[in-house]
Amino acid sequence: MKVRQKKLRLTEATAHYLRQIGRKAQKGEEPNDRGFDRKLDEKLKRMRPEDVDALFRGEDD
Repeated sequence: MKVRQKKLRLTEATAHYLRQIGRKAQKGEEPNDRGFDRKLDEKLKRMRPEDVDALFRGEDD
């Protein structure tokens, strides 16, 4: 049960991360005003590409 909750939290955090980095800049605003979770970014970089892809697509193992 704990593993499932951890995976759910990671999936939700990944979805939030993708929304933050994927949105377009507003006209007349600073294009680099979007902050994001650097810890999650590092975690995603360490994961296998297949696992990251599954998280992005919302697939469950």
